[in-house]
Amino acid sequence: MTRFSFDLTATDGAARTGVIHTPRGEVRTPAFMPVGTAATVKAMLPGSVRETGADILLGNTYHLMLRPTAERIDRLGGLHRFMNWDRPILTDSGGFQVMSLAELRKLTEEGVTFRSHIDGSRHTLTPERSMEIQRLLGSDIVMAFDECPALPAERDRIAASMRLSMRWAQRSRDAFGDRPGHALFGIQQGGLEPDLRAESAEALRGIGFDGYAVGGLAVGEGQEAMFGVLDYAPGQLPEDKPRYLMGVGKPDDIVGAVRRGIDMMDCVLPSRSGRTGQAFTRRGVVNIRNARHADDPRPLDEACACPACRGYSRAYLHHVSRAKEIIASMLMTWHNLHYYQELMAGMRDAIAAGSFDAWEAEFHATRALGDIDPI
Repeated sequence: MTRFSFDLTATDGAARTGVIHTPRGEVRTPAFMPVGTAATVKAMLPGSVRETGADILLGNTYHLMLRPTAERIDRLGGLHRFMNWDRPILTDSGGFQVMSLAELRKLTEEGVTFRSHIDGSRHTLTPERSMEIQRLLGSDIVMAFDECPALPAERDRIAASMRLSMRWAQRSRDAFGDRPGHALFGIQQGGLEPDLRAESAEALRGIGFDGYAVGGLAVGEGQEAMFGVLDYAPGQLPEDKPRYLMGVGKPDDIVGAVRRGIDMMDCVLPSRSGRTGQAFTRRGVVNIRNARHADDPRPLDEACACPACRGYSRAYLHHVSRAKEIIASMLMTWHNLHYYQELMAGMRDAIAAGSFDAWEAEFHATRALGDIDPI
């Protein structure tokens, strides 16, 4: 059986390209993971997600443990079979959603007790329970259970939270055990403080993980502060393991993260934006619901080969989006996911060719042009 491993194939400055090997297939990095929160990428069939170029999906521990429950998914053959996706899946630990979604939560050394935002039922999530849920789901990449404080926060609060997360990281490692073919990633915390980030990285390296995430960013600190951390944080983590930036982001966030040494990202933005009429194109964001598109026979993006651009006009997409037809969510989401995967492929090729600077300059210059002129 293929064991989990990571090969770095080329670098260009801090930017890296490589391949993550798993028993369920290879993941080309830099990789963008579409988010399948409740065992589905909303408005997409799994085969369609694969057609956009996605090698791996993200599933959500918090949502799946509440509904339909990890135990039910396990009885039905695991998450891959349940959602008809036979390629790799990464599951988050549930920690972030508990902090942001759950009601009446109580945090202790042991874990977090909370009430479900769905029905008010009472649950406890600990490092051990998070590992058990992710084992029942059968995900290929498991995330350690951590606490993620919202920024801005006091340094003492960030330090205490980071050290709790490091104790939980050790407990996650112990509970994960030996699972050949499955990987466990640790999560670096420490807010915007370089010394706390270094302390966290040292603790994680001491425990030993198959990959490392830069956590606690994209939580309200802004792009400049995030890039400030990414200027040093990836370099604090092992060079021979994948580096994952959680919950990012907008196209220029992703490009900036890859420039700084990040290998994996996930975000709900392309799918969520698609459902609200926002399209990501080479020339920036297009709001298809704007009246200017009502009579426009041109595609969203003439250079795009996705079904929305090959088969439909801006006028049609405007109409079905304004009319709240289901096909609008389907086509717009497909387009956005296709755009994101093309972005990743472009960066992989540029890094391999040693031309990332030129690629990035063209990316920003084309976006600065803005959308095509109205008819």
